Amino acid sequence: MTRNVHRGGKIWVRIFPDKPVTIRPTETRMVSGQGSTGYWVAVVKPGRILYEMSGVAKNIARKAISIAA
Repeated sequence: MTRNVHRGGKIWVRIFPDKPVTIRPTETRMVSGQGSTGYWVAVVKPGRILYEMSGVAKNIARKAISIAA
């Protein structure tokens, strides 16, 4: 996406992984609560804005997002 925008525009990523997902070691009994935080995820619901661009023509921005998708 940044290659198509070049130097003319600026891109903001509007999504952030803010939900922890816990993992437990394999072959561990199901007692004593949750495991440690394994990784973080971002919950994306329909209609949420993922990227934002400025300083770019509308057709170039659409092309950049369609290539990235």
